[in-house]
Amino acid sequence: MSVTWEEAGWERVGPRVGRRRLPGWDCTVGLVVGEGAALLIDAGSSLREGAQLRSEARGLLGDKSRVTHLALTHAHFDHVFGAAAFADVEVFGAVGLDTVLAHGHEELRADAVRNGLDPREAAEAADLLVRPRHHVLGERTLDLGGGTQALLANIGPGHTAHDLVVLVPGSPSGPAVVLCGDLVEESGEPQAGPDAVPSRWPAALDRLLALGGEDAVYVPGHGAVVDAGFVRAQRDTLAARFGVS
Repeated sequence: MSVTWEEAGWERVGPRVGRRRLPGWDCTVGLVVGEGAALLIDAGSSLREGAQLRSEARGLLGDKSRVTHLALTHAHFDHVFGAAAFADVEVFGAVGLDTVLAHGHEELRADAVRNGLDPREAAEAADLLVRPRHHVLGERTLDLGGGTQALLANIGPGHTAHDLVVLVPGSPSGPAVVLCGDLVEESGEPQAGPDAVPSRWPAALDRLLALGGEDAVYVPGHGAVVDAGFVRAQRDTLAARFGVS
């Protein structure tokens, strides 16, 4: 790597995994670094933020690698509006995400403005919205080279109808890392908007825990890194909140 995670303003969460907590909505973006390839998880809330992330990734990866894959965890503006800055990479999402983005860009624009994004930036990002070309039904493994793999898993519905998470398997040099999207939130109460599926959210977190295991590092869509105990407690809180087992 050309610069360290810390020098670039990122947080190292695994041997070849880092994340950035973006200002404004405290949204997490992840980066998994292989040899000659890298996976970005989510893309920020605007084209400006996406371009900034691309520049930071270039500094982290150096001349011998670049972002080649982008995984979008769900269809909320603070996670997808920067994706046009990565229009030349292979974009992945849960099955059905492309349809939401194709028909819901006006709703996304309006939601972004309601939440404080500059109306011009919101309109620009909505007009240039990038949809996934690769649709994950169950699980899909990406080989990023140098022994680095990332498992994309469609474990929703929950926070939305189309929730994707990313598992980077553990190794002798560190535990597994799970990038959870907004199925898990640490810096505030999990948000259940009109596109949430509350009755199935606890079951999605059961699947998340089964995927990562007890020793994994769990990276929420918003907030600090947590452990399996936090995820399990949030699962139980959501079950009580929504009246499901």
